[in-house]
Amino acid sequence: MPSAQICVWHVYPEPVLLQRRAAQGIERLAAEAISARGAFRVVLAGGNTPRAVYERLRGIKTAWPAWHIYFGDERCLPSGHAERNSTMASQAWLDHVDIPATQIHAIPAELGAEEAARQYASAIESVEIFDLVLLGLGQDGHTASLFPGQDYGSERHQPAVLAVHQAPKPPADRVSLSAWRLGAASRVWFLVTGADKALAVRKWRGGEGIPAAAIKPADGVDVWVDIAALA
Repeated sequence: MPSAQICVWHVYPEPVLLQRRAAQGIERLAAEAISARGAFRVVLAGGNTPRAVYERLRGIKTAWPAWHIYFGDERCLPSGHAERNSTMASQAWLDHVDIPATQIHAIPAELGAEEAARQYASAIESVEIFDLVLLGLGQDGHTASLFPGQDYGSERHQPAVLAVHQAPKPPADRVSLSAWRLGAASRVWFLVTGADKALAVRKWRGGEGIPAAAIKPADGVDVWVDIAALA
């Protein structure tokens, strides 16, 4: 892992254009991965900006049976709960395309943080490198369920999947891929829109150690951001 995070910033005048270009970029990466390796392995984020991108992915041209879906984090709520990331992704996108159900790997967070983390670590163990990791950014700088003041799991000797307790946003119990595991990817894209993210973006660009800055793939991260978030 490099000692400092490398960021490439892609600035868009409005969220709609960002969402369209991100969906087009995902379509391109999927085609490249499927052509080269016969599969496209992508980690999904929660949040409103990713949701809008997922809705656009319904209409792309791709070999859906070659897609493998994973999740960066999940809230410890009952299966199918409206506030779960897996529920959002299903409603916005996954229920509308032909990805085999066995290739959609939801985090079993209804089992509780500890057991779900253990099971999900086993589920992703065979995936050495993800093709794409999608992430959001919270107002406090958190990403996935890695929150300020908590252990992000930045070192490779730490677990790939973390049981998160006492999260500052409800529910308190969550499951999250660790920072190093999120960074084990060919591409890592942050999708960030809205003026409410401006303070976190300013801290990030100023070199403060917010959780998002702990994701350090060798080739750096791409940050897709609108003007409002840079204000």
